[in-house]
Formats: sequence, structure tokens, C-alpha cells
Amino acid sequence: MPDATQTISYIQAVQHGLRWSLEALDDTVIFGEDVAVPGGPFGATKNLHRDFGSDRIFDTPISETAFLGMALGAAMTGLRPIAEIMYADFMFVAMDQLVNQIANTRYVSRGTYGAPLVIRTQQGYSSGSCAQHSHSIEAYIAHTPGLRLAVPSTADDAYQMLRAAIVSDDPVVVAEARMLYPTKGEVRLDAPVEPIGGGRITREGADVTVVAWSRMAGAALEAAEVLAAEGIDVEVVDPRWLAPLDFDLIAASVRKTGRLVIAHEANLTGGFGAEIAARAAEECFRDLRAPIARVGAPDVPTPAAPALQAVVIPSAADVVSAVRRVVR
Repeated sequence: MPDATQTISYIQAVQHGLRWSLEALDDTVIFGEDVAVPGGPFGATKNLHRDFGSDRIFDTPISETAFLGMALGAAMTGLRPIAEIMYADFMFVAMDQLVNQIANTRYVSRGTYGAPLVIRTQQGYSSGSCAQHSHSIEAYIAHTPGLRLAVPSTADDAYQMLRAAIVSDDPVVVAEARMLYPTKGEVRLDAPVEPIGGGRITREGADVTVVAWSRMAGAALEAAEVLAAEGIDVEVVDPRWLAPLDFDLIAASVRKTGRLVIAHEANLTGGFGAEIAARAAEECFRDLRAPIARVGAPDVPTPAAPALQAVVIPSAADVVSAVRRVVR
């Protein structure tokens, strides 16, 4: 066992989580495009093929539909597969397997079969990425009954939530943030495996609640520091899991602050922030002292040019502006 707590990058934390699964669980296998010999398109599976061999980790053809179907078959017959979709955008070509088959397996088999599998992917923009490599897909996944959805925002969460997903008896999509891969933080490698679900208050405050996940969770904390200098006390809530959603945590914060801003990288229309806003309007209406505000990308394809990306990708400055609107 490595040192109990290490300061490592987000992508290294993912690698530790995958290595843990291969060491601790005899029934896990890892597969996807370029995950074995190349070590993964972003390095998450580096050296795992060398250490565990082709029976435990192997490359697949470029057919997401085929290997998600294979993942379901393996899960139904005794394994715990971990399939990697290289870019979240490529999930769309396999939506039949995901939405109609994987998500419904337990229901349509009357509980005879489960689908204890994990689909790892990464989403969001990065410098120079384009309209076909920049989607944030959480709203599509969270809309589907039968799927669990993790959106870790820190290195420690990347490790802890991946392990929780791997031991789950339900299918879990773990949507990592590509822009967070180089970021570092302390990771508790000897922590007990968490249950699925549960958000976290990452900064306490009294004036306004900001709910943000994935890359925007860090942006919300940056915004909170800027606003603190203006005398605005921001509480930041990171839901961590969007399915199941810990709405009780969000509601308790809104009842305390009376104001709500929701921030995500996905485009605004139909984003998961709309679901949170709707529930807050239904369940916390009498506690709200201002209209709910949302921060998200405009409804345009993500441009490849960095200068254009800077205009459309949500940032800490956008969170600051939204908070100012609801507080003043």
C-alpha cells in the first residue's frame, strides 16, 4: 500500500482507483480504446497492462456500441467491467446500449440480472478542443432512470467516487473533467470505500448558495474569494453525484442563505442546473429572497479557437456576475 495520503494529480488519482480495483477485486476488467498498451489516451491506465496483463486490461476496436454491449454481457455473467469512452462525445453513438439496455437490465429481467459496470469518460472543453470533443453530457445521463452519475471535482473525489462506482451493483457513469486532470490535491488512499451519493459543502457562507460541480466547483470557490472582498459571503455546494442527487443538502443551504446560483459548464438550455432550479422553486419557494440564477455555456457549439472559447466557456467571473445579480 502506498503512503496513506499523497498529493497527486487528478489523473493520477484515477489511476490509483483503477489499480485498487485490479488489486482488491478479482472480478474487475478494464477495456476501451487505447487503454492497454498505450496506457490510456490521457494516462489513466499507464502501466496497468504491464502489471496485470491482457486478461485484466485490454484494447478494443473503435466501436463504442460493441464494447458497451460487451460490458453489459460481462456484467450479467459475473464480472465487474470498467469501460472507458475516450471522449464523452463518443457516448452518443452507443446510447442505445446505455439507455435501452444497460440502464434497464435489472428492471426488464425482473431482478434476475444486474449490471454492475462502470463507464469512465471525460468531458468538457480543453484548449483547442472543438464541437465534437467538448460536450458536457451529465444532463443526458441523469435523465435516464437506472444509471448512477458521478462528477468528481477534486483529485480525492476522483479516487473515492471511482471506487464507490466500481463496487456498486448498479451501472455508474463517471464523468471526469479533462481540464482538471493536471490539478493536484491530497488523496486519502487508505480511506474506506464510500457509499454512492452525497454532496459536500466546500465553503460555508450566509448570503448566497452557489451549487456547482466538476470544473465549475473550483470556479465557484474562486468566485467566492472575489466576492468575500466585497462583503458577500458565499456558500459553495458541490453535489458530487447528480444521480442520486443530494437535494436535501442543497435545500438546507438555500433555506439558510435565501439565494441560489447554479453553475455548470454545459450549455444552459436543458442543463442539469434547470432541474435543480425547478426543485428549488418547488420546495424552497418561501425561503428564496431573489430569483434563482444559472450560469452555463450559451447555446452554441464549442469553438476550437482559444480566443472564442474564452467567450463562451463559463468561468469564475461569470459566477461572480450571477451572484452580484441575486444579492444586490
